[in-house]
Amino acid sequence: MGLRKDFLWGGATAANQLEGGYDEDGRGLANVDVIPIGEDRGPIRNGDRKHFDFDDEHFYPAKEGIDHYHRYKEDIALFGEMGFKTYRLSIAWSRIFPKGDEEEPNEAGLKFYEDLFQECHKYGIEPLVTITHFDCPIHLIKEYGGWRNRKTIDFYEKLTRTLFTRYKGLVKYWLTFNEINVILHAPFMGAGLVFEEVENKKQVIYQAAHHELIASALATKIAHEVDPENQVGCMLAAGKYYPNTPNPQDVLAAQQADRRNYFFIDVQSRGEYPAYAMKELEREGIKIPFEEGDRELLKEHTVDFISFSYYSSRVASGDPESKDQAEGNVIRSVKNPYLKASEWGWQIDPLGLRITMNDIYDRYQKPLFIVENGLGAVDHPDENGYVEDDYRIDYLASHIEAMKDAVELDGVDLMGYTTWGCIDLVSAGTGEMKKRYGFIYVDRDNYGNGTLDRTPKKSFDWYKKVIETNGEDLSNA
Repeated sequence: MGLRKDFLWGGATAANQLEGGYDEDGRGLANVDVIPIGEDRGPIRNGDRKHFDFDDEHFYPAKEGIDHYHRYKEDIALFGEMGFKTYRLSIAWSRIFPKGDEEEPNEAGLKFYEDLFQECHKYGIEPLVTITHFDCPIHLIKEYGGWRNRKTIDFYEKLTRTLFTRYKGLVKYWLTFNEINVILHAPFMGAGLVFEEVENKKQVIYQAAHHELIASALATKIAHEVDPENQVGCMLAAGKYYPNTPNPQDVLAAQQADRRNYFFIDVQSRGEYPAYAMKELEREGIKIPFEEGDRELLKEHTVDFISFSYYSSRVASGDPESKDQAEGNVIRSVKNPYLKASEWGWQIDPLGLRITMNDIYDRYQKPLFIVENGLGAVDHPDENGYVEDDYRIDYLASHIEAMKDAVELDGVDLMGYTTWGCIDLVSAGTGEMKKRYGFIYVDRDNYGNGTLDRTPKKSFDWYKKVIETNGEDLSNA
């Protein structure tokens, strides 16, 4: 028993949260660049306020990130020192096609990622590449309306064909869209959607979601045609919903909340819209813009594996007056009185990971890949930049233990595990640097001050030992 011998241990990041270099080597502007830190972040991220460029009133952390664009060799060397088997990263769409609708790609952008992938292989690290981690070129949003417009499928198709062709032999694990269900909760960040006051938001969101689902199936088709060795996964922001009480109304509310999340993966993994979703959308007057060939494309080109993020479980209540909400996450939840919470209000539930894994595996019977899991916390470095982050080690160890139970006791087929933010980076939720996840401390504050020096934390050596023992030694010695 135990994890498979070729288990893919590693860490995960996103281009817009660490690269920086937002205007270098021909890169264009993207939605994720112009979401500022501060009180306006929420309305802009949610598409309730149009904001397509920088101004002097806000600080934009994605502009510089942690300068990974210039320091990727140093960072990957540290990942190699930890023994990473895989590194999950994302492509910045606007590095490859700066406006999104060009005929020819930007060679400087293609070369950057080629060099980065080569650097990974130098250390025996297999790249796991997210094609779109919330990125959408601003030009596509201003000119076409982002993913609400079916033309965006064509631009995405060109992007994916370019990537699969250029990086054949360098990359074999791909994810089409990061946390595709986040479109329901942060539509501008998730799909470049900005709403007019008079329009039906839900209609726009599900129209855009349909276009992303078609694009995902198309990308899966192209990936397998270009290189049969390619494996393509979908990606879900996961976390099982528990009913608030045994009241059947709460049980139904939890089931319905799970379904709203699984809906996207049902389509990507099973190849068709589930009956429950079609019924709900029909009741609400929402029309899915099917065109000729859509159903066949979805059915014939399902994903090879299911990847997901897990930070906490959630709780649903059938009582519309239920006010006791857990804080922190983009996806809101009723507070669970049986769980402790992080400094940002995310409730900590290692057993919930095992429950979530079983839920997903029972539903799809395809290999799973945990591609995000971690604890956002305030770190306090000493004068040398060293952090004794036992709280992070405790969090990760308990979740890895639960993950192993799902594999060894329950029989879940699991490909790998990548912790979120293996090096400190900008938080997608809050835009903060002080909300740190990494094994490596980066000297940078919320407003861009600091040396950007990298210093391994206590968890660095701990995770190195975890990888060396294939998860057998989780002790904090």
